[in-house]
Amino acid sequence: MIKFLDLYKINARFETLFKEEFQQFLDSGYYVLGDGTKAFETNFANYCGTKHCVGVSNGLDALILIFKAYIQLGKLSKGDEVLVPANTYIASILSIMEVGLKPVFVEPNSATFNWEASTLKKHITSKTKAILTVHLFGQLADSEAISKLGKENNLLLIEDAAQAHGSENSNGKRAGNVGNAAAFSFYPSKNLGALGEAGAVTTNDDELTKVISELRNYGSARKYENVRLGVNNRIDELQARILNIKLQHLEADNERRRVIANQYLSKIKNQKITLPFYDGSKNHNFHLFVVLVENRKAFMGYLMDKGIQSSIHYPKPPHRQKALLEFEKLQLPITEYIHKNCVSLPINPVLSQEEVLKVITVINEF
Repeated sequence: MIKFLDLYKINARFETLFKEEFQQFLDSGYYVLGDGTKAFETNFANYCGTKHCVGVSNGLDALILIFKAYIQLGKLSKGDEVLVPANTYIASILSIMEVGLKPVFVEPNSATFNWEASTLKKHITSKTKAILTVHLFGQLADSEAISKLGKENNLLLIEDAAQAHGSENSNGKRAGNVGNAAAFSFYPSKNLGALGEAGAVTTNDDELTKVISELRNYGSARKYENVRLGVNNRIDELQARILNIKLQHLEADNERRRVIANQYLSKIKNQKITLPFYDGSKNHNFHLFVVLVENRKAFMGYLMDKGIQSSIHYPKPPHRQKALLEFEKLQLPITEYIHKNCVSLPINPVLSQEEVLKVITVINEF
């Protein structure tokens, strides 16, 4: 069986290093916001090209903290509109609503699965105060054009970079460094995945960094001195140490994903399968390789019968979820078509060449 994602195999490569790091962690006697967290924050900021990184509890909390901080800084107010892709994972929407902001759903490009600045522009009103751009499946949204649009309209540009670790635009800027602030998830399945929950905020804004650092730690900059109403959204010290090890291998892992993606793109020749857009650059880290198939159930059943696992990202769009019934009347045909027909194929750095070729052969015979 070719697994869709074999997390054990991915992490087994680092088992010796993990055990050594755990012993150092244990011996340190300092288990919350210790040297491991500080080292990871420094290293991940340097990797992204930003001045700051604040480690937090997960990707959703990273987004929520960004919005909370901007509200406390007076740059956003409850009721303000935030533009967000209609076909994103529900976490993007939840983060906006959690702090009393209003999501405005924008349709994506059907080829790239990301939105375009020209479409985005049509949804800007006097109530629009921020853009939450999502680098879906690991491919950067049109970051340069969207950044320009945001500046022209005095809008905050926030990146949901949960799937885009290491993706770069044409100017060499990595995800996490193309907006005012960015949220990352280090959920175990991500390209840079922890062994549990973890996340981070990256930014070049000193003031925002200070507020988020306080908010994640009970609103405290100094022990027992609480300067704002905060929460406990700290990154786990052990997860930070694990991430610091894996960060050193992220570029090589991303490159392996691109090699596999290029093989899929060049060798899958089946008119029933619509392949994803890729410009051949580092713009995409191929966190996911998503194709469109109109008879999805039959296709996935066929793959399973041939010993290949696949997945769906995501079966149902946010505006069709029971939790978001207030948006159920929205007409979003492109989003609904993508969610109805998308299938994610196996792609990860430990997938063997033999497995890659089997996936290609089996799909071509469908």
